[in-house]
Amino acid sequence: MASKDGFLTQEQREMLKIATASLNSENPTVSAAPSPKSLVSPRSLSSSPKPTSTLLSDHHGKGHGGGGKAPAVRHVRRSHSGKVVRVKKDGAGGKGTWGKLLDIDGEAHLDRNDPNYDSGEEPYQLVGTTVSDPLDDYKKAVVSIMEEYFTNGVVEVAASDLRDLGSNDLSVDIPDAANVLALFVARAVVDEVLPPAFIARVQNMLPESSKGLQAVQIAEKSYLSAPHHAELVERKWGGSTHLTVEEVKKKIAELLREYVESGDTLEACRCIRELGVSFFHHEVVKRALVLAMEIRSAEPFIMKLLKEASEEGLISTSQMMKGFYRVEESLDDLSLDIPSATSLFNSLVPRAISEGWLDPSFSKSTTEDGEVPIQDNEKVKWYKEEVVTIIHEYFLSDDIPELIHSLQDLRSPELNSIFLKKLITLAMDRKNREKEMASVLLSALHIEIFSTEDIVNGFVMLLESAEDTALDILDASNELALFLARAVIDDVLAPLNLDEIAGRLPPNCSGSETVHMARSLIFSRHAGERILRCWGGGTGWAVEDAKDKIWKLLEEYESGGVVGEACQCIRDLGMPFFNHEVVKKALVMAMEKKNDRMLDLLQECFSEGLITINQMTKGFARVKEGLDDLALDIPNAKQKFESYVEHARSHGWILPTFDSNGEEAALAPVS
Repeated sequence: MASKDGFLTQEQREMLKIATASLNSENPTVSAAPSPKSLVSPRSLSSSPKPTSTLLSDHHGKGHGGGGKAPAVRHVRRSHSGKVVRVKKDGAGGKGTWGKLLDIDGEAHLDRNDPNYDSGEEPYQLVGTTVSDPLDDYKKAVVSIMEEYFTNGVVEVAASDLRDLGSNDLSVDIPDAANVLALFVARAVVDEVLPPAFIARVQNMLPESSKGLQAVQIAEKSYLSAPHHAELVERKWGGSTHLTVEEVKKKIAELLREYVESGDTLEACRCIRELGVSFFHHEVVKRALVLAMEIRSAEPFIMKLLKEASEEGLISTSQMMKGFYRVEESLDDLSLDIPSATSLFNSLVPRAISEGWLDPSFSKSTTEDGEVPIQDNEKVKWYKEEVVTIIHEYFLSDDIPELIHSLQDLRSPELNSIFLKKLITLAMDRKNREKEMASVLLSALHIEIFSTEDIVNGFVMLLESAEDTALDILDASNELALFLARAVIDDVLAPLNLDEIAGRLPPNCSGSETVHMARSLIFSRHAGERILRCWGGGTGWAVEDAKDKIWKLLEEYESGGVVGEACQCIRDLGMPFFNHEVVKKALVMAMEKKNDRMLDLLQECFSEGLITINQMTKGFARVKEGLDDLALDIPNAKQKFESYVEHARSHGWILPTFDSNGEEAALAPVS
């Protein structure tokens, strides 16, 4: 039976399907089955339901008009009024009919008030939207937490915030995260970045079954509790040849005792230099002072050694002062073994200051990080007058080797930061040519005689006085940002040094904004090319472009060029701080071509002062570092290199202490 609402019942639907299938099988010429709605209306079914045979007989009777051969079937429908109407060719029906079976052209067929209305039949449109990655969201949240932690330093708050994230798991990106973190923790303890007590303290702060707790436990049990754990951890990342902290301390103690016995200051300086740990020279100072207090007869030798090391630039001013501060901080403990430690130390300090190898500001208040600002005194005033003259001469002559020689004659390496401040301040008050020359000179000084610490201190001094500088130079902030960015691009500073500089500036000062501006310049698109040309020209070479030009000029010289012309091409590059690359490529080409003609070019460059002894030594050291790779293409590379080293040593190109086993430690002081 039909439903009360006039729709087909399930039984009627089955009957309709059977009738349609039967009709199609009897009339194969019909291209498409008639619409079920055209065969019978729901209303007629509801009033007088008929069996399937009756439905078929009615249809055939009306369609064929009697017996005999059946004519082609015509599509007919009855309207609700009972009239017979001719169906359109495509089966859509005419006036008063329901339309074709699959007619979906308009929304007239979708009655939202119909009890059988299905919203899924409505037209739909795909709308694009941003898919959120939970891992990206987590990383952003962690960055925010870490930045807040670096600001306030409250470990408990940071740990609580991380726990609240509910996703503290690096193993999403790094399956072996716990083991990797464990090794980092162990290495930090071995290198004395973290105290051993950190392990016990942090375990109480981490939730059980967390990856963090697992990493700390692995660090303690698998690394720090193992026999010879320091050596194990030190070499865990691939056979490091560097000494561990304990080994360095032991070597320092041994060389100081041998020096006290022999009194050979030059030999002691050589041993300090060979350690190759300029960033750890404060330990030399500390142990030397303690030894002088322990053995009273050793005091004259110790004072002589420290003075000599300072005057040679072997131990920087900041390292010297840091060593004195470490002794001062441990005086209470030292007094247990050396009752007169405090009085002895207090007598050493004025002597060191009066002899000029300890900065006078040591006795004054220090800044938060232990660095001491250099105060004006008679020596500093004299130094400033001298360097202003030297810088003006450089701007006229563009002679970097001469400037370096003049600066070394002043014998005041502890005032290098003042030189940098004067150089950039004078350059900012001049044209782009002088600014470019100042940037190039800064690169050369970093290679030759300035440490990274000297340069960081110089920029800190510049940024601290930026507001005063802006009174005379209106665009001082932007230009200082360019000098900072250029220093990073030229590898004079590392990007992390910008964070160090910013951390040493007063909060909310204009210098902090300048550092932020420099950082934005560095990380912008095509930063290298843009910043290299920031002063309107200059050399403008990117590092890869410079390397390519060096190789081409050497090839041209090797194929029959003139020595003088090759030297002029090297000079035209305008990158004296990069001349070690000329040395490196010349030596490699000599090995490849089996032609020692390149040695003639290097001899001429050295004789003219075009390539300094430090640049020569650095170039030889670069070749030494790549000998294993060179030997794959040039089987006798090591033998050839040994012969080049002997040749260079005999002609005085390289530092006497350089040998084929490594680079001279004091080649270019680094912090």
